Amino acid sequence: MDRAGAAALDETDPLAGLRDHFELPDGLIYLDGNSLGPLPRSVAARLRRVIDEEWGEGLIGSWNEAGWIDLTDRVAERLARLLGADPGEVKVGDSTTVNLSISLDAVLPHVAGGVVLTEAGNFPTDLYVAEAAAARHGKQLVRVPKGEVLSRLGPDVGLLLLTHVDYRTAERWDAPAVTTAAHAAGALVCWDLAHSAGAVEVDLHAWGADLAIGCTYKYLNGGPGAPAYLYMRADLADDVAPPIPGWWGHADPFGFSPSYRPAPGADRFMIGTPPILALAAVDEALAVFDDVDVAHVEAKARALTDLFVELVDTHAAEAVVLSPRAAGLRGAHVLLGHPDAYSVVQALIDRGVVGDFRPPDGMRFGLAPLTTRFVDVWDAVQALSDVLLTGAFDEPAYRRRKPVV
Repeated sequence: MDRAGAAALDETDPLAGLRDHFELPDGLIYLDGNSLGPLPRSVAARLRRVIDEEWGEGLIGSWNEAGWIDLTDRVAERLARLLGADPGEVKVGDSTTVNLSISLDAVLPHVAGGVVLTEAGNFPTDLYVAEAAAARHGKQLVRVPKGEVLSRLGPDVGLLLLTHVDYRTAERWDAPAVTTAAHAAGALVCWDLAHSAGAVEVDLHAWGADLAIGCTYKYLNGGPGAPAYLYMRADLADDVAPPIPGWWGHADPFGFSPSYRPAPGADRFMIGTPPILALAAVDEALAVFDDVDVAHVEAKARALTDLFVELVDTHAAEAVVLSPRAAGLRGAHVLLGHPDAYSVVQALIDRGVVGDFRPPDGMRFGLAPLTTRFVDVWDAVQALSDVLLTGAFDEPAYRRRKPVV
């Protein structure tokens, strides 16, 4: 594959036109959408309208006239299509961490097994939350190596918590098979979709998933700190009580009843007044996906990462591919290993190629299907090759910089 071949792939890419929906600086190859997605062009205008017209002029009337009152429902509907869920099973708001805590506190009192099982290398905040939630409900968090997760399932496991796409290596679980195995052992399954939704195909109904949580600021481009979401299977949600019974999760929030009656489905996990400005940004960002076939997203993620791995092997073999080599086993980012990974990432940023560093020696490159071109992959690997071959990373200034988030 040469650059002309990469350009030819861009010409036939069914998602190619979507890149024009985003603000991307000229000359910059942005391969960090797995940490923060770029700004959709229409978001700024949407926020100006919400601020100047809806809030500035409409004031309190905008709850009804501008549709603030059901904004969370509209965002949930857009998310549900990308998640393979029904809108009533998706709650939007708070952070991924809060939503995981809420979900576990709701379901753990109802599971028979005394063990919450997870992978030892799961994302740290998931481990923190799960350990605390397990303790609150008289259960134990058990962490095992990835290769031992399925064999550890048994009658003592009440809930299995996994991240669908590993935040470091991009290794992807076979979610339907894992969920089936967990159910056969009597456990519920909760999936963290932070590195999945918007990047690879997700179908919670087809998986048979019980619970899921995820953020909107990565591949969904909702903005820094954007509201997250939780999914809870409809029949399960109606059988559990929200751990924080807030007025917005009441079946009749404007009835102002002194006693709590939960709303149906995932709506009961709403707590307080929704953050309208942040939700408006997420709603506008998700609109970019309205006409997108998620099968095309999956196909492009595989093609981009395949090309990246192939080019690294050919032109930058000093960097070791730490992600799975089979496209079906990884998400939309690739992790490379190098002893001077941190400095190499800094040198690449100075050359206009933005990836990120993950300790101890990982270089992570997110190939977001909506915004990454095949020529971007070619150019990024050529820059990586140049940095490695010339030793350009071996400068004190690169070693002194603060780590990239």
